[in-house]
Amino acid sequence: MSRLPRPVSIRNQPYALPLALLCAQSVLLAVAPPAAQAQPYPSRALRIVVPFPPGGTSDILSRSIGQELQKDWGQPAITDNRPGAAGNVASEFVAKSKPDGYTLYINTVGTHAINPAIYPKLAFDPLKDFTAITTLVNTPSVLLVHPSVPVKNVKDLIALAKKRPAELNYASAGSGAQPHLAAEMFKTMTGVNMTHVPYKGAGPQMIALIAGEAAVTFATAPSGVPLVKNGQARAIGVSGTARIPALPDVATIQETVPGYVVNGWNGLVGPAQMPAPVLEKIHAGVTAIMRRPDIRDKLIGLGADPFLSSPREFEDLMKSDLVKWAKVVKDSGAKLD
Repeated sequence: MSRLPRPVSIRNQPYALPLALLCAQSVLLAVAPPAAQAQPYPSRALRIVVPFPPGGTSDILSRSIGQELQKDWGQPAITDNRPGAAGNVASEFVAKSKPDGYTLYINTVGTHAINPAIYPKLAFDPLKDFTAITTLVNTPSVLLVHPSVPVKNVKDLIALAKKRPAELNYASAGSGAQPHLAAEMFKTMTGVNMTHVPYKGAGPQMIALIAGEAAVTFATAPSGVPLVKNGQARAIGVSGTARIPALPDVATIQETVPGYVVNGWNGLVGPAQMPAPVLEKIHAGVTAIMRRPDIRDKLIGLGADPFLSSPREFEDLMKSDLVKWAKVVKDSGAKLD
């Protein structure tokens, strides 16, 4: 009678047990829910890049939004100031960052519409290398003078500048920044000659005016309004089409110089090709924050006008402003200093 084959024991087979474990692990992974394999966004700290030093409009926006995001999402939102080349340093950094939603950027009309017309070569494309999320605020400029400058309005400044050609220094936040273009347009339209002194951001720009290193400056409203309210500078004009609630007694420049209007904006972008679900979450979260009464009141009090949009609308704005500001730069003759 033939014998049946003896059963083979796995006890002494060196590869049997690991193979069994691998099979079991594969089964567990196969049945594991997707949430266990990928953490939901955001699961760690966010970085909000600002293209200028602390103290300017972009910095104010980043810190205001970051504090609210941390409350809402339970993750830190850290402001990362990366000044240099009128915002080009920060723009290049963000353009080359991973598009996972953890690196965001407070961009400006200067970084994404003016700089491409001022700088002959950029290491990034202002449209292709970024994901538009939403606009944040419109920002007119405020024409400020040091308290020692003997002028009370735009007419007085024009007369003084013509009397003392090239003697009055004007500070800007950097070549190509909105204050630079605002001043160059003013010079072109009034025929005055003032000397440009560029600084690395709105903070140093404001310090230069307070210290008397510069007699004049065009500052984005959120940067300039606090100085006026503190008595550190005198506002003699605003660059928008209407007076602003933060400075209701200060006339528009166009009331003296017909046709003079300069309005900028700040927005929120990320690197190109951000995932749609992440983009949607950021857009919804940030626009909800910007609609909160305390945030709106704070920004309006600084002279900024909250202004929100869809990603597509923001992208269209950047496209149109690239064309608009290229003409402004050409007509004004503005160049790097």
